[in-house]
Amino acid sequence: MLLPQPDHQPNRLSQQIQFILEIDRLKQILRQTLLTDGSRRENSAEHSWHLAIMAMVLAEYAPTGTDIPQALKMLLLHDLVEIDAGDTFCYDLAAHLNKADREQQAAERIFGLLPPNLSHEFRQLWDEFEARKSKTAQFAAALDRLQPMLHNQQTQGGTWKQHGISRDQVMQRVAPIQTGAPDLWPYVQQVIEDCIAAGYLALDQPDKAEEII
Repeated sequence: MLLPQPDHQPNRLSQQIQFILEIDRLKQILRQTLLTDGSRRENSAEHSWHLAIMAMVLAEYAPTGTDIPQALKMLLLHDLVEIDAGDTFCYDLAAHLNKADREQQAAERIFGLLPPNLSHEFRQLWDEFEARKSKTAQFAAALDRLQPMLHNQQTQGGTWKQHGISRDQVMQRVAPIQTGAPDLWPYVQQVIEDCIAAGYLALDQPDKAEEII
């Protein structure tokens, strides 16, 4: 599909600068995930940067047909909606009830700040990531599930312990890795078993744990 061609109206640069300044707000959105040293929670901009680097480093584990440059774009854009919608904790069932609606509205506003051709391109990338139907989107989504798991491993259970998360919940959460990056799946399974053995992750879900969607 051909994208709209760049326009040359005087306000084009103004729109681009407005978008650039607006996305700085992503640095203020805190995630539940702790930094690997446990010192504080990471923000969503740090998370997106980390995933983009992961896509470059782990590109050799991507399934055939994955477009790595396209995956990089998706990973850098995928959480911009959190500027309006906030970060929704993946194990919080109640917060997920209106998550899709909140994020769709955010995508309309934030990508709508851009000139039409860029707005169209960025929104298509975001929609593709959310749909997770293409190999590229599935690989990007796999990395999005892998990174928090690694952080929880490095922080001796981190947010898993804080929220009483069980092995079954984590396995459901990381399941897209099996499709999006199957060569990494044995490693993921080993990390989870190691975390259970080390006491970082509970086998059974405590009563206080929130249900995964």
